[in-house]
Amino acid sequence: MAVYVYSITSADHPMRLHGVHGVGEPPAALRTVTAGGLCAVVSETPEGLRARRRDVLAHQQVQERLMADGAVLPLRFGMTAEDDDAVRTVLEGRAAEYAQRLRSLDGTTEYNLKCSWEEEAMLRRILSDSDEARELNTAIRGGSGTPQMSLELGELVAQEAEARQEALAKGIVEALHPYVCDESRSAPRGEDFLSVSFLVPADKEEMFLATEISLANQLGEDCAIRLYGPLPPYSFV
Repeated sequence: MAVYVYSITSADHPMRLHGVHGVGEPPAALRTVTAGGLCAVVSETPEGLRARRRDVLAHQQVQERLMADGAVLPLRFGMTAEDDDAVRTVLEGRAAEYAQRLRSLDGTTEYNLKCSWEEEAMLRRILSDSDEARELNTAIRGGSGTPQMSLELGELVAQEAEARQEALAKGIVEALHPYVCDESRSAPRGEDFLSVSFLVPADKEEMFLATEISLANQLGEDCAIRLYGPLPPYSFV
């Protein structure tokens, strides 16, 4: 049976996993596979494993318990290996890489920040600040506009919105940069214009959180800043 792999830690990690269970129904028992100075937390892989809420939460709880006692390389949900020997081979083959990454993650945690701007509020700001956009909008709403003018207004608003969002995203990241030791951006989805994960050291976490709150207050209700964390450092493994 395949082996489900949750995390990689150092071999001297306390591994206080009592009361925490693995994926599956009934929940799989957790165990470890050790090679040199590294250790992988694993269990048997249940048949028909899918990303059910129950199993995703079980996977997450293993990460959180391990994080409480030291650095961890959390693997994404669904990672499996053929058997214990296969896990051991990977630990041995990438020992230096994993050990270095564990050192870099020690005493840190991940926060993910997403930002979106309310569309109507953005349009109001553009019309207020841009004479050209305001004149085109007035003509269109007054009935004297042409299809070409509607197209020009749409393109102008889109360009202005993109430029403002890029500038705002840059400003937000720069404001938080002094309090992080690494960052990882991902492609925004939906209405978001920014999606970025930060690796935050424990001694700067308080200032990081205070700065995020200050940014949210400065930007007001039109700009929604959503911060998730602390999280296992998935983005930095």
